Amino acid sequence: MSSGKRIDETSAWQSILSHPAENLRGALTPARIAARTIPAGGGLDYSYAAMDVDDGTIALLADVSRTLDLVGQYGALVAGAIMNPGEKRMVLHHATRGQPGGPAVKEGRDYRAFYEDERLRAASFADKVRSGDIAGSTGRRFERVVQIGIGGSDLGPRALYLALEQWARERGKLALKAAFISNVDPDDANGVLSGLDPETSLFILVSKSGTTQETLANESLVKAWLSKKPGIDPARHLVAVTSETSPLARNPAYLDSFYIDDYIGGRYSATSAVGGVILSVALGPDTFEAILVGAAEADELAMQPDLSRNASMMDAMLGVYERCVLGRPSVAVLPYTQALSRFPAHLQQLDMESNGKQVDREGKSVVIPSGPTVFGEPGTNGQHSFYQHLHQGTDIVPLQFIGFRKNQTGFDPEFEGSTARKKLNANLAAQIVAFALGKDDADPNRRFPGGRPSSLLVGDELDPRALGALLAHYENKVMFQGFAWNLNSFDQEGVQLGKKLTGTVLAKGGPSDPALSAYARLLGAL
Repeated sequence: MSSGKRIDETSAWQSILSHPAENLRGALTPARIAARTIPAGGGLDYSYAAMDVDDGTIALLADVSRTLDLVGQYGALVAGAIMNPGEKRMVLHHATRGQPGGPAVKEGRDYRAFYEDERLRAASFADKVRSGDIAGSTGRRFERVVQIGIGGSDLGPRALYLALEQWARERGKLALKAAFISNVDPDDANGVLSGLDPETSLFILVSKSGTTQETLANESLVKAWLSKKPGIDPARHLVAVTSETSPLARNPAYLDSFYIDDYIGGRYSATSAVGGVILSVALGPDTFEAILVGAAEADELAMQPDLSRNASMMDAMLGVYERCVLGRPSVAVLPYTQALSRFPAHLQQLDMESNGKQVDREGKSVVIPSGPTVFGEPGTNGQHSFYQHLHQGTDIVPLQFIGFRKNQTGFDPEFEGSTARKKLNANLAAQIVAFALGKDDADPNRRFPGGRPSSLLVGDELDPRALGALLAHYENKVMFQGFAWNLNSFDQEGVQLGKKLTGTVLAKGGPSDPALSAYARLLGAL
């Protein structure tokens, strides 16, 4: 389903174009901060007080969101409309954690029930692994769990695991430490395996098609490594997450198989079995379920038609304004928590693979910029890395801060009158204001121009519920921006050409293209 329009084709677009960036100096009052802070689910709030948009611009963005029926398109998506026209597929990742707007039943199948059944199967399997009822070939309990996958089969689950690893350890929930193998570079797999014992290692192979080249190459390496140890049967150390029609399904080479389908895109799959199996095994089924609860809360809030009460849609529309009106091609995601160290990498794929498109859903060329370049690093590390560019560089980069009032861990003694947490959050508060207001100085080298916009997602603690809401907030933001640009945010044709050319390099006889052959020889691939 499509509105049939991009945002630049609406009657309000010329009015939006005529609205310049707001001067943030003098704008950041306590009243504005209170008025522009709204619930985002999972105990999180979204604050856009430091975004350089005035009330008139926001009113126009609200009007155009109604014209494009962004919430109506979201409702159609969760109800099972074909929202991925390139592959003629439904888009049902929301159904893995609830069903805002009603059930998605197609051709007699209740997909919400299917995903929930798989979650419960994974939970039962995880409980047996964690208790030792399911053990390795030699009867020893599993102590490590390793996910083998790439792209969405790695980035989201890895980011979520790292986000909660310390939280779970502090609460006695970390039964198995997790690791991830993704790159086809054998140094990646061998580096992970070097710290493992084959007898106590469980591997989760994730490939929806069952044919992903990098993943199968890594599986072969892992199987060979397991087989080097006498008495090890690799089939008792491997489980699969795949589709019901893949060659991995119901395959005796695996201890068990868990299922997703074509309606769960890789970068949107962290709340399906793709993330659910490893997170349930490592952190506990109750932890994974709490992630789903938080995600469902954010999904419900995204159904709110009033832009001023819909955090993910507000984030989306402000981003469209920054990208298309103010001409800002990048976004920095800056979590002030080390636990979210890999979250910006997940958002890179989520955003750039979804909305890095040149044509809209009708196949027409997009004449305004689409998705931004996304990058980021945790604070305060980033302050000592690339913040110089953000403060005084020639490009203005909109900033998305994430912060929490409490630690995941308990030990935080005072130093020089305050705890490390207070120092961290003092840095975050200072950066928001410094970016917005800048500083005048007679020395131009020490002058800060200010006018650098930012938003803030803030909560008490990075726990599973908050993490789920954070994940869903960004998924829904990207979805709404895709609707506004009339893009298909749910395919990724841009990754296919390189895969095909790789196949021609590796095929018998090699490539016919002379340039491809020359580069392959230069790199030792031929």
